Amino acid sequence: MRLIFLGSQALADGFSLLGFETFPEANLETVETVLADLLKTKAKALVFLETGLSEQPSHLVAKVRQESASIIMTEIPPLNAPETYRPLVEDLIVRVLGASALDKSL
Repeated sequence: MRLIFLGSQALADGFSLLGFETFPEANLETVETVLADLLKTKAKALVFLETGLSEQPSHLVAKVRQESASIIMTEIPPLNAPETYRPLVEDLIVRVLGASALDKSL
């Protein structure tokens, strides 16, 4: 299984210490190149994308999320603003359980 991180240099340094393949200062083109390679080779992978990269419109990111059982992709908030991170699953939780399910004061 490949362990991959795409995002800022600061976060890439930490992920490289954990043994991840890193793509520091990656852009959308880099993300699509990496994902296309993973799909082409049918590789199993755990891919961490810094939030800014995962929010950009990309056919391949959507395809991997919807169709690939061998690639797990998740988001990492930026190092300098972790409080701004809002995972995509929050919308589903609010629709199913209501906003109170995310109340952090409980």
